Amino acid sequence: VWISLRFCVVFPVFLRVSVDDFQEEARRTLPKAVYDYYCSGADEQRTLADNVEAFNRWYLIPRVLRDVTAVDLSVTVLGQRLSMPVCVAATAMQRMAHADGETATARACKAAGTAMMLSSWATSTIEEVKSAAGGEAPLWLQLYIYKDRELTLSLVRRAEEAGYSAVFVTVDTPYLGKRLADVRNRFKLPPHLSMSNFSTDSLAFSEGNYGNDSGLAVYVAKAIDPSICWDDIGWLRRNTKLPVIVKGVLNGEDAVLALKHGVSGILVSNHGARQLDGVPATLDVLEEVVQAVQGRCEVFLDGGVRRGTDVLKALSLGAAAVMVGRPVLWGLACQVRVRLLTARCRSVSEVSRSLVRRKDFSSRM
Repeated sequence: VWISLRFCVVFPVFLRVSVDDFQEEARRTLPKAVYDYYCSGADEQRTLADNVEAFNRWYLIPRVLRDVTAVDLSVTVLGQRLSMPVCVAATAMQRMAHADGETATARACKAAGTAMMLSSWATSTIEEVKSAAGGEAPLWLQLYIYKDRELTLSLVRRAEEAGYSAVFVTVDTPYLGKRLADVRNRFKLPPHLSMSNFSTDSLAFSEGNYGNDSGLAVYVAKAIDPSICWDDIGWLRRNTKLPVIVKGVLNGEDAVLALKHGVSGILVSNHGARQLDGVPATLDVLEEVVQAVQGRCEVFLDGGVRRGTDVLKALSLGAAAVMVGRPVLWGLACQVRVRLLTARCRSVSEVSRSLVRRKDFSSRM
């Protein structure tokens, strides 16, 4: 996350008008290993670039002569009303970017009236983030399934007790993707930080000899269960009262299997292009997943969302909402209302498939 609220609040002197501006500010401000960890993708990073480029493959086709004096951005997501169809995705170890880390993000989401997904690998505890969000602000837990299943369930129980409203289980990380920058930097957490939801040093990623590899890759190989399968979704559902959403689906076949195993939603995600280079951009497979589920569950998207027009395109292709990880939420959210206005949509419910067409449409003009 370029996500330090300091970029929005503490240092307002420099004019920043796009996500790219905030990213450049982050590059200049953060230690190299931290910036590289946040921004990099797997291997040659082709999918990382394509996640963004995919939005340029679609035109918006706005209608005209519609009264857009009043525009309503609100949506209902997983049964909860949000101020807008933009939520904060799970991003790990946010205190590397700012001393308040995930608690600052939670306060920002509360103020914006939208939902936040907390990473299992947060540097703030489940309870600290709930306290920062307060009241009825929607919080979701992103979950990795550990080899230690009781440890896994302990995170879910804590989220239930704290008042989180859903579990997003990551299904695309049996092993960590080859993130070359992290290997070169021998990435590990700064010594004053830890993954705060774990009590032992090894699980908290707070110490260890990782050799010449990315420390996180070594951690994942030791701790995360690579044997998970569809039956484990049923196991998780039996052990929680919260809705279970699978995070990491990229095709219609897996979407149908997810439904058969009782999920409440699907997050179309390639893990920010951090797992397997060469997979499709999430926008390119969104419609396939939406058509496969046929309205039987909500479908969400993350990956490459940088501006309000990106949000509109994802909604037009069937997403119920989008999740933003790396970008600054504020810079993105303030653009969405303007884009709805210029597309002549008075509410999110008026956004439909007719609003977008592939770029090859231009050859028929």
